[in-house]
Amino acid sequence: MRGGLEATGERLVEEHYHSSIEDYVVYLMHVATYRFAEPFARGRRVLDYGCGSGYGSRRIAEVASAVHAVDVDEAAVDHARRHFVRANLTYSRVEKGAPLPFPDGAFDTVLSFQVLEHVPADVAHLAEARRVIRPGGCLVLATPDREGRLLPLQKPWNRWHVREYSERTLRRALAGHFDDVEVLRMSGRRDVVDVELRRCRRLKWLTLPVTLPFVPDPLRVWLLGALRALQAARGRPTVRREFDFDESVIQIGPALQPSLNLVATARVPEARLSRARGGEESAL
Repeated sequence: MRGGLEATGERLVEEHYHSSIEDYVVYLMHVATYRFAEPFARGRRVLDYGCGSGYGSRRIAEVASAVHAVDVDEAAVDHARRHFVRANLTYSRVEKGAPLPFPDGAFDTVLSFQVLEHVPADVAHLAEARRVIRPGGCLVLATPDREGRLLPLQKPWNRWHVREYSERTLRRALAGHFDDVEVLRMSGRRDVVDVELRRCRRLKWLTLPVTLPFVPDPLRVWLLGALRALQAARGRPTVRREFDFDESVIQIGPALQPSLNLVATARVPEARLSRARGGEESAL
């Protein structure tokens, strides 16, 4: 085992996700997202905005020119610094809700994977991502697809999630900051996808009294935490299992069904200065 960092549901720790097929499929979904991002990071300056335990940042650093990975959790950043090291990869802790400590246009690509659903101020999070992307750069973002996880109006059964997005609501949130937005879906080999769909279906119904829309969020979070504590008291498998498939069974593309995650790309226009000059010329 690499270290004592706990897999809380808010972050992924690689070694904790090989003891059951359900955990392994969740792990593959994360790995597939970073695999999808590699072409957007190749040879570029990358910010991993919410890097968690650092396994994905290390993977992206293999193709990027430089990666700066940030997270609000000091324990996660410490774990990443100890276990996922590369010469072109640096980690730092950032303050929750505070502006990023980087100048405008500092990065070619910003990655934000399984983060937006945790952030109370999602508008500010996206605005900061937009600010640090240079003209011509892009954001690659992944978040759970609520349509396969929740009933209409149901609040998230993951206690760390403030909200979850449909394709429509995610596209609308991104369009407030970016001009060119594409929202794709994550699916894959049906027997593998069904593992995650069954897990979500079970949790959707198991937590339904707690996640009704009229339940105040502080109470929802407390009750979901108590439920998780009861489950943890029963223990969980600790023996590492081997499976005969990898992230190649996960696909990301337009209109894939059934959908597990939404994966969006949002681009910043090139040459804003030249466009402004064009406007001045046309006004003369």
